[in-house]
Amino acid sequence: MAQALARGLINSGRITADNIIASSPKRDEFFLDQCKAMGLNTTHENAEVVQKSDVIFLAVKPAHVSKVASEIAPALSKEHLVVSIALGITLRNIESLLPTKSRVVRVMPNTPSVVRAGASAFAMGSACRDGDAETVERLLSTVGFAVEVPEIHIDPVTGLSGSGPSYMFAVIEGLADGGVKVGLPRDLALKLAAYTLLGAAKMVLETGVHPAQLKDDVQSPAGSSVYGMHKLETGGLKGILMDAVEAATNRSKATGDKALPRDFRNTEIEKEKE
Repeated sequence: MAQALARGLINSGRITADNIIASSPKRDEFFLDQCKAMGLNTTHENAEVVQKSDVIFLAVKPAHVSKVASEIAPALSKEHLVVSIALGITLRNIESLLPTKSRVVRVMPNTPSVVRAGASAFAMGSACRDGDAETVERLLSTVGFAVEVPEIHIDPVTGLSGSGPSYMFAVIEGLADGGVKVGLPRDLALKLAAYTLLGAAKMVLETGVHPAQLKDDVQSPAGSSVYGMHKLETGGLKGILMDAVEAATNRSKATGDKALPRDFRNTEIEKEKE
């Protein structure tokens, strides 16, 4: 995800590679080699990233948040903006690991950011200043769509758009396999499937018409589309997708709750919201 964001930011033309610095443990030298190939500055010291940056992205696994926070905390000041994309880790949790009044933002991006077609949602921490939301939106919008949401929505966003690309890749693969089954060459089937999802998404976004109506518009009486939809409905496609979003959302909450026992848990956020 860190690489996807870095590539997207660079490809946007608004941020140059030499203005980005990445850190990683020595055992992950391969990751830093990839960053160097992109033109990024690299280091093994997380504190050095803080010293040389205004905005710091925490792109680590949930279990590593506490360790990384302890390493950057001594170098952190109120002038730094910390942006976390760690799965399930709450704002309160991160704030408790950093100096008082640290400016923290929680983000859930997704991998299409690498082709500047990402969908990111972010929630602002309690010490953030006026203008911080605009800064985060400006950075994330270079790699796609970005929107501010209440923190209560970040885990559901994880289940939907954060995990959603994997669902859609499976849909593309399934459509392509179907094309191959009925006689299409594999390469052509993949392109047709991918462009079909791309076009359908653009129609939803650009026309503002509800997808149910767009679906019905394709289905002429006794036509091929309605026969295909009958099979999808029989298989419970929409219900399966809803279950996938719910399962991924719950996994995000559970991961955050498990990673740091001292945290302000997702379940407590929900109670506070109520």
